[in-house]
Amino acid sequence: MGQIGISLYPEQTTVAKATAYLEMAHQLGYRRLFTSLLQLSGEKGRDQLAIFKAVVAKATQLGFKTIVDIAPPLFSELEIDYHDLSFFHELGVWGLRLDEGFTGQEEALMTHNQYGLKIEINMSAGTNYVDAIMPFGPRLDNLLGCHNFYPQQYTGLGDERFVAYSQKFRHYGIRTAAFVTAPSADHGPWPISEGLPTLESDRDRAIASQVHHLRLTEVIDDVLIGNAMASEADLHAAALAFFCPYPALRVHPTAAISELETKIAFSEAHLYRGDASDYLVRDTQPRVRYAGQAIPAHDTTGTLHRGDVVVVNETYARYAGELQIVLRELANDGRRNKIGQLTDSDLDLLPLLKPWRTFMLKHVKS
Repeated sequence: MGQIGISLYPEQTTVAKATAYLEMAHQLGYRRLFTSLLQLSGEKGRDQLAIFKAVVAKATQLGFKTIVDIAPPLFSELEIDYHDLSFFHELGVWGLRLDEGFTGQEEALMTHNQYGLKIEINMSAGTNYVDAIMPFGPRLDNLLGCHNFYPQQYTGLGDERFVAYSQKFRHYGIRTAAFVTAPSADHGPWPISEGLPTLESDRDRAIASQVHHLRLTEVIDDVLIGNAMASEADLHAAALAFFCPYPALRVHPTAAISELETKIAFSEAHLYRGDASDYLVRDTQPRVRYAGQAIPAHDTTGTLHRGDVVVVNETYARYAGELQIVLRELANDGRRNKIGQLTDSDLDLLPLLKPWRTFMLKHVKS
């Protein structure tokens, strides 16, 4: 199973604040930590290394797996030889992420390091980078992939490109990670505060929706919050989404939704029927589970629009209780009760639902 993580930038905080943040995240199930050495250059950077080490030590004590971002030029500046990764071992990190790559041979060699350090490579480049590593026989259990995050608005990856780049890593069985952004967090490694998602489409989504988005792509194992420091509410929301048994879409329920319809929609997981329609996502199990129970007609007039959530009412006896999500506009003939509507941001995730996949619906306040 994948893990959920946070990010910290020790040069922008204190050990006490970082420790409090780590402890709060740990209580909610976070176990990965992303941080960066890219800012620790020059004399000032060397001075800040003590803070960095203290934060990593606390993270390790709590059971976090820390990955540190580094680029090849920094190897030279810190006088590190890729044949000898003792510097990172002494830092206490779980592994290092190469923000920029070498030639492939070096990465493969580093995966065989004597300390068992993980070597995480950039998934967002869109080149044959990972293919260039494979001929040199890397130790695959020490090779990870992680996408970039994008501080500048409109520069994040597009959804289709993200999936295409990720599938290559899936092909090799490499563990993958990507970033979401917390609306409450206010900084990353650079002096820009426009969010830190991997996907541009996630930049303005609620954090729970971002996490479910990554899960629905089925190409990502670990989810990391890119910016720091997220509020407890955002940490909690992201953790609930990550540990939810199945990916979920969020719904604004109607005022007239009944107790039974609430139970049908939100208390259990839904199986997208395999013989899929162009008009409806169908879960037929509730009509079996709640057979014979009264589902009076309500909210049955007008047109049903994409993203409307409906329950078939008792006037359509054979199908009464079936839960459906509208994919294409259709007339409501009186046999379907509209009980809710997907949130605007989650409506965009509807195409990611696949036949025979299980999903959940979560109610949110209008």
